[in-house]
Order: sequence, then C-alpha cells, then structure tokens
Amino acid sequence: MITYKVLCDGDLSEKILLSQLLSNEKIEKVIKAEFAKGYRNITLSSKEDATLYIETTKELYTLEVAKDDFADLLTLAEEDANNKKLLKKECSRVELVDIETL
Repeated sequence: MITYKVLCDGDLSEKILLSQLLSNEKIEKVIKAEFAKGYRNITLSSKEDATLYIETTKELYTLEVAKDDFADLLTLAEEDANNKKLLKKECSRVELVDIETL
C-alpha cells in the first residue's frame, strides 16, 4: 500500500529551528504575554534545538500495488495521479509519503 501526495509549484515547505523562533523579538513578546503575564526579567531558552515545519496541507492518496512492483512505486504513483486527473500544469510532481506492506 503506497500513500502519496501531489506537489505543486506554490507549495510552502519551510523548516524553522526553535532557537530561530525564540530569537525573534515579536515571538518572544507574544510568548511572554501569554505564559508569563505580570512577571519581569523573564528569559526564553531551550535545552534542545527542535525543528518546526511549516508546510502546505495536502490531501493524501493511496494505491495498492503488487510486491513485484516495488522498484516502480514512484512511477506507479505518478500514473495513478494521472489517471485520477490530479496532475495539472502547476501540480506535476508526486511525493511518496508512506509504504506499507500488507
């Protein structure tokens, strides 16, 4: 079972480190106002540098293929998207999201 999504030219896919987020003055003010209201001399810090992903929400599609077709999964997903008329001029790529054996 293959799960895939169709990618478009205008899709957003950004990665932001927590340290970048906390170093932004506007974000710092909002966090302090929400979680430390009335307190002074507050510092924001993080022990680990986690990553925040900002991505365009996409619909996921599934396709069942034979195990002999494992080498051609991407091609089969593209053909399935073409058959379902999901591929258009600005949305012409497919990304495999998950592969599950049944």
